[in-house]
Amino acid sequence: MGLFSTASEKHTEKLRRMYERHKQFRNMLKDHAQDILDSDNFNSTKRHLQHGSKTVHDHCMDVARYSLLLNKKLGLKCNKHDLIRGALLHDYFLYDWHDKAYLSQRGRLHGFRHPGVALRNAEKEYDLTDTQREIIRKHMWPLSVIPPACREAWVVTAADKYCSFMETVGLHKGHGEGFPERMTKEGS
Repeated sequence: MGLFSTASEKHTEKLRRMYERHKQFRNMLKDHAQDILDSDNFNSTKRHLQHGSKTVHDHCMDVARYSLLLNKKLGLKCNKHDLIRGALLHDYFLYDWHDKAYLSQRGRLHGFRHPGVALRNAEKEYDLTDTQREIIRKHMWPLSVIPPACREAWVVTAADKYCSFMETVGLHKGHGEGFPERMTKEGS
């Protein structure tokens, strides 16, 4: 009986720590990006898929979380305000890049073009710092050709690559609102 209670206590402690980390992350988001979280445009990204079944919204939230995690684990001392805001806005392109109508109008160069579109959209709505602009503009390196020039942009770029890979291979799954509907339309 002692073995089961010890396992249960360990599991409870693990859940408590996970809850505390999540609560701390949400508080940091509120402190640094409440205006973004409240934005109708940012919330509209819940309707667009990113990779697999993850929405753009969930992807950006994950990139912000992993950016903070990388910063902490590597002791990089990045500016958390810029790191969070840049991560949340890095894919602020505000369209569904899987949409056939979009593809017929703009071609298949989303990977190259969307950082510029995201930056223009973010600049219309928010006062960005130079670091936040750098994060958004360069997060697709090496497709952006010129590498990031600040730590924060490197961290978001790395977190974005990690999250994108995990989403694409199905290890980070989401519950994209349009996912079941899209699958039915495309016959997959």
